[in-house]
Amino acid sequence: MNKSSDIGMRRQAAHLSLFDNLKNATQRLSPAYFAMVMATGIVSLAAHGMGMAGIAAALFWLNTGIYAVLLLLTVLRAVWFGRQMVDDLLDHLRGPGSLTLVAGTCVLGSQFIVIAGYVPAAAALWIVGLATWTALTYAVFIALATKANKPPLEHGLTGTWLLFVVAPQSIAVLSALLAGHGEHRLELNFLALCMWASGGVLYLWLTGLIFYRLTFFRLNAAELSPSYWINMGAMAISTLTGALLILNAPAAPFLQPLLPFLKGVTLLCWAIGTWWIPVLVALGIWRHAYKRVPLRYDPAYWSIVFPLGMYAASTFQMARAMALPFLEWIPQAFLYLALGAWLVAFGGLFLAIARRFRAPILTTKDDAENGGLT
Repeated sequence: MNKSSDIGMRRQAAHLSLFDNLKNATQRLSPAYFAMVMATGIVSLAAHGMGMAGIAAALFWLNTGIYAVLLLLTVLRAVWFGRQMVDDLLDHLRGPGSLTLVAGTCVLGSQFIVIAGYVPAAAALWIVGLATWTALTYAVFIALATKANKPPLEHGLTGTWLLFVVAPQSIAVLSALLAGHGEHRLELNFLALCMWASGGVLYLWLTGLIFYRLTFFRLNAAELSPSYWINMGAMAISTLTGALLILNAPAAPFLQPLLPFLKGVTLLCWAIGTWWIPVLVALGIWRHAYKRVPLRYDPAYWSIVFPLGMYAASTFQMARAMALPFLEWIPQAFLYLALGAWLVAFGGLFLAIARRFRAPILTTKDDAENGGLT
């Protein structure tokens, strides 16, 4: 075999390895990966609200690309591994993660309104988010309710279940923002109010079970995933929705008699979310410093970035809606925390991709590292 043919075979093997790695990564793609879109989007929105226009715009365009890539990978996964996607929906741990598609779509739609000022794209994403929420919420819930074999509570319930709260709240946020544009402000504000209320009730149901699981069942450090930060994130996005409804009240007469209720519940949501922060920090220290669980990239870590960014954005809007200027230092501090966490998570993703795809370029197919990004 001459040298040129050997080089040709190695190049062909490298291309085959790249395809195999792509297919393998697609197969193992976490249903909750759209949490990356949620996290990037809310950090961008918080930065925009606090005057960091350059960072907000850069993250907006980056998030548009991330959403497109993840959507393409999801379509490819449906084509190549459709049965596995169905199995994910039937899984108590992985099924609720599919609702990140809803929240990610609506957060990106909110960016199109607030940062780009392009309402038609936001409206299109609102339609996609609402349709996806309708399909996934009932499909996942009914599938999990009717399956014959169910795990015990301590092995089937995590913070990911609170995506049942975050998803409708993300629709509520986008609806409230769209209400300021066009002719359907009353209908959109009413939908936002209904989604906000239903999400709040779901939080009461689910967080009671999560609190029970954390306090009355043995907790292994490996099981204490970053998804428990959604305990706080769900309340933060509920706070944001409430603040937007308060701000929208002058243009929606049916909201005006509800203002005392809106303000009281919004403040309650913010207080509960704030209560969770030191608890979650302490549990994280226990997991990594005391139990020595190593820190390595996992898509679940986007579930920490999103609540931090959402807490910054929601506190900023609540302080504005309820005239609480003494709280203004809090969103500034949490925005920097969220930006730092985003950089760490994005850097971890970049290194994970480099490790997965460096080997096929340098070696033959037999030597290539095989595996997905999750």
